[in-house]
Amino acid sequence: MTSGLVARSLSMVKAIVANATGLGQEAPEKLLARLRQELQECAEALGGEVSTRQRAARLAQSYLGLDDAGRHAFLRMIALEFGPDPARIARAHEAYQEAVGTPAQWESEAQLRTAMRSSRIRILTQFNAIPQGVKFLVDLRADLLRFLREDEELRALDRELEARLTAWFDVGFLELVRLNWSSPAALLEKIVEYEAVHEISSWKDLKNRLDSDRRCYAFFHPRMPMEPLIFVEVALLEGLADNVQTLLDVGAPLADSTRATTAIFYSISNTQAGLRGVSFGNFLLKRVVDDLKRDFPKLKTFATLSPMPGLARWAARNRETVLAQFAAGDWKRLAEAGIVGAEDERLEAALTGAGSWHTDAALAKALREPLLRAAAGYLLQARHEDGGPVDPVARFHLGNGARIERLNWLADTSDKGLNQSWGIMVNYLYDPDRIEDNVEAFARNGQVDAASAVRRLAS
Repeated sequence: MTSGLVARSLSMVKAIVANATGLGQEAPEKLLARLRQELQECAEALGGEVSTRQRAARLAQSYLGLDDAGRHAFLRMIALEFGPDPARIARAHEAYQEAVGTPAQWESEAQLRTAMRSSRIRILTQFNAIPQGVKFLVDLRADLLRFLREDEELRALDRELEARLTAWFDVGFLELVRLNWSSPAALLEKIVEYEAVHEISSWKDLKNRLDSDRRCYAFFHPRMPMEPLIFVEVALLEGLADNVQTLLDVGAPLADSTRATTAIFYSISNTQAGLRGVSFGNFLLKRVVDDLKRDFPKLKTFATLSPMPGLARWAARNRETVLAQFAAGDWKRLAEAGIVGAEDERLEAALTGAGSWHTDAALAKALREPLLRAAAGYLLQARHEDGGPVDPVARFHLGNGARIERLNWLADTSDKGLNQSWGIMVNYLYDPDRIEDNVEAFARNGQVDAASAVRRLAS
């Protein structure tokens, strides 16, 4: 690390710590020195297992005692003062270049790899020694992601921590557990707390989602036994679902699960902000499918009823692309419904999810085909800079081997559904015989499997 970077780091950390609150009576300079000493002890990793555990516990306690400003300073200290030593890397690289083609090449390669390993990694991995260490690191990264919005110099630390968490949270390590009304109250409360797709409005609503015609699965890490990582809520039906309000109706009669031929995944919620960007593996839902097939041999279809949370935002940025989906016949039907031209306020309200346009039967009918075409184009053609789908839900399901099966008009007429995707929802189909091929094709070249009807809409 250059002296200039260290100096800038020190001055910024001092300023942050000096302005921090909730640090007790300890003076900022003294606190700074103590934190640096504790970090240095972890970086050196001296002593045996007991010493490691004590150091990690002491450091975690110090971190948890800080407020936001103090935590920011703490993380900057790790990021900028405990990276790899550039001089050591340069010497190791020079030795490796000289050794290439000789018997010493492989030892020199190992020395170069060691030189590039930062002390940050040694500090982070020591938290595994304490009982709640993995959860501590997940929560620490949630803090780190917040600070990253304003402090890009934390990026290197985030990359290293994300890489560690990705290794520790591989899907092969996760335990699949079915939750029901008899599950511990603490876990049931977490379902309510973490539900991110369709808010759970009451205990009656929760009980409905755990009834005999439903299934709720959660994935757990063995080091976080009471902290679910992801929930999957399933409805057992006799056909594809096309309306989420019907699906969530607490007054609807109980379906006969023994007659079910279709499993609908209608809500999938990640619970840990600190695991953002950490993949749980491409075959996550395949494990749920396999469990359902064992319990219900009649099940033949496995699909979702999913939102498109990025559709309206994408449409606002690409208004001309959306308007290009309106053919002459569409404008004629819109005119009959009272819409005059592309700048009409009622059309603008519909495109931004405002008002109650969906209750006007003529207007909703006139908008149906052009907006479905726009939605299909969004799913199949809108791409992030990394080449993957812009829509985060599409990225998840296509990466897990699903096919885009069907678009459903006015499938979610809640305020949220209208605001984010004009009320349109999508069925992603999981065909057990095609999941692995789809995963491979999507990972290799971004190839998307879609039903011919969806492709016709997009074209």
